[in-house]
Amino acid sequence: MEELKMELRTIGRVKSPVIDNPANGFDWREVVSEIEIEPALEEGLDSLTDFSHIMITWWMHRAVDPSKKALKVYPRGRKDLPPVGVFASRSPYRPNSLGRATVRLLERRGSTLVVHGLDAIDGTPVLDIKPFIPGYDSPLEGVFAPEWATRHQRKS
Repeated sequence: MEELKMELRTIGRVKSPVIDNPANGFDWREVVSEIEIEPALEEGLDSLTDFSHIMITWWMHRAVDPSKKALKVYPRGRKDLPPVGVFASRSPYRPNSLGRATVRLLERRGSTLVVHGLDAIDGTPVLDIKPFIPGYDSPLEGVFAPEWATRHQRKS
């Protein structure tokens, strides 16, 4: 397969009370963060507050240690669980260190969004924002996951 190089534009940055990567098991469900969008893109936020939840995509800029980028990882860094393929995990150390989460949109203040439940640290570059639309973004049926993955489910 031919490798395709891409160039992405940062649309904003995360402002979070979490300034460093927390230990495994940290509960992000209570974190309130701000996403500061580039002022030139503010108009693109119009009507976003019509949605209760939004999907954020970001670059995990601190997950750059090449020695940690393995194709097999321990879920949540726990050696008591069997290793899984990196694509079956939420490890930040992946071939492309993209993060994505669906979060509750609490408010918009100009070019700043206040969100609940974003698992990104302070200064994280944001790449995209989309509204969460249940008819498109919720699985229709038959959702399942291994027990280790559902033990600490997110609520936002």
